[in-house]
Amino acid sequence: MSFEIKLPLFEGPFDLLLFFIERDELDIYDIPIAKITDDFLDYLHRLEEMNIEVASEFILVAATLMKIKAKMLLPRPTLDEEGNEIDPREELVRHLLEYKKYKSVLQELSSLEEERLSKEKRGNIAKEIRSLAEGTNVEAELQDLDLYKILKVYEKVMKRFEYEKNKPTHQIVQYPYTISGQKKFILTKLQEEKRLSFEQVIGFEANKIAVIFNFLSILELLQLKYITISVGIGFNNFWIERLEGKLVE
Repeated sequence: MSFEIKLPLFEGPFDLLLFFIERDELDIYDIPIAKITDDFLDYLHRLEEMNIEVASEFILVAATLMKIKAKMLLPRPTLDEEGNEIDPREELVRHLLEYKKYKSVLQELSSLEEERLSKEKRGNIAKEIRSLAEGTNVEAELQDLDLYKILKVYEKVMKRFEYEKNKPTHQIVQYPYTISGQKKFILTKLQEEKRLSFEQVIGFEANKIAVIFNFLSILELLQLKYITISVGIGFNNFWIERLEGKLVE
């Protein structure tokens, strides 16, 4: 027995974010960034499992959400010129409010369009048909047609065909990392060894995406008080140790 999973399709990433906000009755001015990031990434992963290509704007917003999440986990906030703390979510909230405003206008225009299309255009059909017949003289157009013009048209068509056939395409590679997965990975490693250096963590999988996911996972574990960190030896290096009583989930 098989079953089919159907996901709702959204017009864009902000449409998806607004759906999560309205579904969970969240305050748009105080978005729980960790929850909405997890929901957003889960939706993208489910699309990829169904072999649906994820548009680049969705990937850009996913990266923005992870960046905001990282900023909110960092202990040192960003300050403006007057010394006030800058909320990392501020720009995202502004974009969401603007999108929500334009979306409401588009819905109103769409309903007006449907209403207009349901009305029949007034006019004299016989007169319009006669006018079209008079303006289109096929025989007169064919009089100026010669072999050179036909070849030029053929050349343009072939160039367009070659362009479409060789048009560059892009392929999105899905990396096998998640924040929750890397958290478990780090905690498991800390059960095997008393402490790890950040250089060791990087060495497990030395690519840029893995480093980003591992760093975000360390920040979350630090915030949840699963681990503690101390200054290590070397440039940008530190030690990671598991706190007692905290086990792998």
